[in-house]
Amino acid sequence: MTASAARTDVTDLFAPTLRRERVVDWQSPGPAARAAIALSGMEAMCAIRDAVLPPPPMAKLIGFRMATVEAGRIVMELDADESLENTIGLLHGATAAALLETAMGCAISTMLPAGQTSVTLDLKLTYLRPLSVKSGTIQAEGKLVKLGRQTSYSEGFVRDGAGNLAVHATATFSMLGAPEKAK
Repeated sequence: MTASAARTDVTDLFAPTLRRERVVDWQSPGPAARAAIALSGMEAMCAIRDAVLPPPPMAKLIGFRMATVEAGRIVMELDADESLENTIGLLHGATAAALLETAMGCAISTMLPAGQTSVTLDLKLTYLRPLSVKSGTIQAEGKLVKLGRQTSYSEGFVRDGAGNLAVHATATFSMLGAPEKAK
């Protein structure tokens, strides 16, 4: 068999019946960020969870939502679809990375006063098992490990719909802004 005979007919790969489309809408992040900075991190996270503040555009793009907000802990949920798959039919690793970075950063935010935030310095992920659209509702849990003045540390876990650990992560965040002074 020749290489060309073994190849799939590429014209079939572009058939109209195989075309998918996904429309994503989001709110401009600037006004929401200005509103959130006046709130404590816990207030802002609860406002996003409760749809008082719009979620960040990345959450709308990937399709995840904030399910749980507790002091030092956040859980994001995702019902994955094929738009998040890679070429071997599994969820792209960047999906878990985005979920975890968001959940871990938000877990830190729950402990911050108004006027203070954090940004990611590093993110390390260990992929333990593959995820797919058949994995059920995927949960990404972020937990605060240590809150510091200049840097903070968090840990995260992605679990499939059956509760199996699929990804473990650790991250370091740089603290930005000064807390508002009491008047």
